[in-house]
Amino acid sequence: MLVFTAAACDTGASRAGTDAVGRLATYRGTALPTPIAKPALALEDLDGRPFDFRGRTEGYLTLLFFGYTSCPDVCPVHIANLGAVLRAMPAETRDRIRVVFVTVDPERDTPARVRSWLRELNGGLDSNFIGLTGSVAEIEAAQAAVGVPAAVQERRARTTRAATARPGEYAVGHAAQVFAFTTDNMAHLAYPFGTRQVDWARDLPALVNESWGAR
Repeated sequence: MLVFTAAACDTGASRAGTDAVGRLATYRGTALPTPIAKPALALEDLDGRPFDFRGRTEGYLTLLFFGYTSCPDVCPVHIANLGAVLRAMPAETRDRIRVVFVTVDPERDTPARVRSWLRELNGGLDSNFIGLTGSVAEIEAAQAAVGVPAAVQERRARTTRAATARPGEYAVGHAAQVFAFTTDNMAHLAYPFGTRQVDWARDLPALVNESWGAR
């Protein structure tokens, strides 16, 4: 009896797992080999208050992204694409989505700068886009919590005929993917740089309702 019961339970779990894997393949994001649990992040919001990442995003489809406002390509493209797609959504769907941007350049990214940058790119969707900051150590810990390498300053001088680059002029190498935490507080998918608006528009309304359990 014990053997039979165990086998029956295992069959059910396997079937549910197979269903989830099949549904993952229908999304445009990259399926993670192992889902990532939504971490507790020791960071601050743009008003200088501690931000409870788990608690404040509970029940929302939460898109987590690490970047910086001086980024020439990856960061503004992600935020602008998401802003455009969210603005085109019905309000009842948009209100169930949060985009959390964590700066990896606290040296230059003041709260005022991050707030202005997000607003300019997302079209004024302040309630949907959340900017976070912290110390270098706190930001590195947040990156480690989702398994990406710490961002690295690349102080390559851009030389001219007369002088080197101005002080404070540098690039930052950082992870480029957006992690999608569904309402089970797990990230099953990550979206790389190059994800198009049409892909976001297709996936986000479905991910809002995704449970990953058997249907």
